[in-house]
Order: sequence, then C-alpha cells, then structure tokens
Amino acid sequence: MDEEQPLTSGALHALDEGIDGALRPKSLGEFIGQKRVCDQLSLVLEAAKQRGSAADHILLSGPPGLGKTTLAYIVATEMDAPLRITSGPTLQRAGDLAAILSTLTEGEILFVDEIHRMSRPAEEMLYLAMEDFRVDIIVGKGAGAASIPLAIPKFTLIGATTRAGLLPSPLRDRFGFTALLDFYDAGELTRVLVRSAKLLQLEISADSINEIAGRSRGTPRIANRLLRRVRDYAQVHNGASKNKSISVAQVEAALELYEVDQLGLDRLDRSILRALVERFNGGPVGISTLALTVGEEVETVEAVCEPFLVRTGLLLRTPRGRVATEAGWRHLGLTPPESLNLFSGGEFASNPLEP
Repeated sequence: MDEEQPLTSGALHALDEGIDGALRPKSLGEFIGQKRVCDQLSLVLEAAKQRGSAADHILLSGPPGLGKTTLAYIVATEMDAPLRITSGPTLQRAGDLAAILSTLTEGEILFVDEIHRMSRPAEEMLYLAMEDFRVDIIVGKGAGAASIPLAIPKFTLIGATTRAGLLPSPLRDRFGFTALLDFYDAGELTRVLVRSAKLLQLEISADSINEIAGRSRGTPRIANRLLRRVRDYAQVHNGASKNKSISVAQVEAALELYEVDQLGLDRLDRSILRALVERFNGGPVGISTLALTVGEEVETVEAVCEPFLVRTGLLLRTPRGRVATEAGWRHLGLTPPESLNLFSGGEFASNPLEP
C-alpha cells in the first residue's frame, strides 16, 4: 500500500471546500475497517478485471457515515471506469432513469444513493436494465402507445441504502454482491483519525486521538468531523504557536463547546433522554409524543438519534413506547427510581425492538 502523502499548502484551501472527498481513501488497500467486506469486494472486482467485463451489481447497506459512497468511488477507481452519481429521491419518473441509462458508456459505474427511495416506475425499469441491459421506451399514449426496446451498454450499478428492508425483493435479488457495513470499533476509528490528521498536517497526541475516537459513535464521518472542529479550536486558541500539538484538554474543551459528551451524545440526544426521564419519569412514551416534546420531527428522532441511544443501552424500544434504562438515568447524573427494575424483565424485555 502506498503511503498517503500530506496535503501541500496549496491544497489546504481546496480541502476546506471538499474536505470529506479529500480525506476519502482512493483504493481498497487504503480503506480502513470493514475488512471482510473489502476482501469480498476485492475478489469480485479482480475477477471482473480478469474477465475483461463489468463487475456485478453491488448493494451497500448500513448506517450513514460508514463508507458506502467512498466504496463506490473506490470501485470506479479499481475498475478504471467513469462514475455517474445520482440518488433515489431524484428518480421519481421512469423517464428520469431512462435518460441516465441511455447515456451510459461501456463498463461505467452508476451509483444510486438512497436507492430505497426510488419511485416504483423507476424501480421496474431498473429491473430490466440490470438483468438484460435494455430499457423499454414508451412512445405515444393510450391505445396507440408502443414500446421500443433500447439496448444499453453493460454497466455496474452500485446501490447504497441505510434501510435495506425497504428494498423490494425483485430489486434486492438482482444485485450480484451485497455488503452490510457495520460500526467501527475504537481501534479502527483511531487509525482513521491518525490518517486524517496526517493529511491535514495536524500535530495531535495519541491520547487526543483516542479521546476523539471514543466520542465518534463508531462512525468515521463523525470522527473526521470532530477532528476538524478540534483543529479549528486549536488553531484559534494556540495563537502564535501554530505547530503546537493538540492536547487532550483542548479536545475536551472543543467538544464541550460543540456539546458532544464522553459517549458521543450531542445536544439533541441528551434532550431526548432528558425529556424521557424528567417529563415522563423514564417512560414508556410514544415516539410522536417524545419528538413533539423536544421540538423535532419524528423521522429525525427515530432515524438519527434513537439508534445510537438504543445501541449504547441508554434507551429501550418496547411495545408500549420508549423507556430510559438505568444507564440512561445515570448518564444524566440522576438516580433511577426503584420501579425501574420492572423494565428489566417481563413484557418489556421480551421484544425490546418493537416500535
């Protein structure tokens, strides 16, 4: 694996405009974490290159920020093929998709982010394109309408989704390779941050890196974002000592300023947990009521905040609503009531992931 080169001073300004892209690995060898997925994907791509054909269609699923878009760029680089990028919400009509498919070149990579949000007509057109590499163009209306088949070059579709369960089976089954990306452990996040700090030309101690990694919610995108905020804080407060190493105290001060606590909870996470504990005595309470209490949309609470609170053991989803755990009470510095042990067994523990 080639060693990453630090960014030159001339590239630092451009980096601020597209920093996520600048920090993205350029090959599978540079990609940190998701080892099993990378090994499997490497085999798929190498076999396709040896055959001299387009790679099988690829489905990448998993929570946001784990590297699905990065892997799409890497596939295009590894296959030495152009990359076309679009998203599910923009493909609301079959004609929208047909316009893209009809202009693809041989071996081109088509990346569709949030593919589960495509419209049904576009999905049905995609079935034929993925399997037979053709689309049917409807000309005319009513009884005089005619279907004209249009052959398209062989291409590779890469679909990314955070909710694989919403994909219809006929679409999901047409992907030759499906990868499920999982959250990163602290060691992997540390490696991500060390690489990013080197590219950003930051002097930062190992303890500071570990502190950031521990608050990054197992997600490289969040880790890199927090690193940039720490960089900003150190840049402003180091004054003339621009090359001074970033200390743990500065990391803690910066993340306190941005309201990210030791577990990685932000202001909204804590608002939800505090509302559940203080307003509803720990629950159970419905998600709609909880979202209304903190002034957020239900979708935001359910998709952005709740998964992490559940994963860290601070909140439970029960058949009767959301419940704060003993760990949730103690994280807020509060003593849980004795009645809380009622939630440790019985009907609540039998199926904790029900809405």
